[in-house]
Amino acid sequence: MPRDPFRTRDHVADFDDIVADIVARSAATRATLPMVADVPYGEGKAERLDLFFPLGRRSDLPVHIFIHGGYWRMFSRSDYSYVAETVTKAGAIAVIVDYALMPEVRMAEIVEQVRRAKQWVLDNIAGHGGDPSRLSVSGHSAGAHLATFLFEKTPMPSRIHAALLLGGLYDLKPLQTSFLEPLIGITDEEAVAFTPMTRWHDPNTAATILVGDQETPPFHQQAADFATLLRAQGHGVRNLCLDGRNHMNSVRDLGLSGTQAADCLIAMIERNRH
Repeated sequence: MPRDPFRTRDHVADFDDIVADIVARSAATRATLPMVADVPYGEGKAERLDLFFPLGRRSDLPVHIFIHGGYWRMFSRSDYSYVAETVTKAGAIAVIVDYALMPEVRMAEIVEQVRRAKQWVLDNIAGHGGDPSRLSVSGHSAGAHLATFLFEKTPMPSRIHAALLLGGLYDLKPLQTSFLEPLIGITDEEAVAFTPMTRWHDPNTAATILVGDQETPPFHQQAADFATLLRAQGHGVRNLCLDGRNHMNSVRDLGLSGTQAADCLIAMIERNRH
């Protein structure tokens, strides 16, 4: 029986070791970086975010939102605090967002939660020294999927200047017959309503689409297809294959200086500094 290309641990031999490492790195980040923890952005108990700050004066700083992955069903913001190491090194405030998990909630609620988190940032980040006019976003896997809903094309500008999408999921239909079916049971209605490939996006958002070269074929195909869609919608798009990286060590790299992923994140934030 062929291995499921979406079941990460089938393709990443050191999956558990990488998870343990990023959790430990995140604990170290929370112990060392200036932060404001457990900020509510809505009324739900999962609707919380953490703010991390670069050292020095906090005034008119660029702001970066990170949305974690885990197939909408696992992990939390505290597991991904380490991404703030790179964001703050680039001189920005890091906003690490949490959301409720499937199957306890459905996809529509999660999408609305990340939208509420973005609105909280726009409304409140100036009070923490951030400049809401210099806002960018990144996400990994399901987090990349969710990040796309923050720069959709609507009558109002998205106000997201740049997005970095790593190992993302942009077509939900194939996931309905994956290992996820008994775990979260993506419905036909959800696959239609929440597939980024069928939606319009704000062309003023510059997109960087990353995928590890050791990812399984569907991740490469979805990254290529979404880049093509965004270009057709008028976006400036940079897409890059990360050398020697898989679905898990690529996201760990976001917090490690000198890696391709971290360099891409820093470059995106620095382009948004002025």
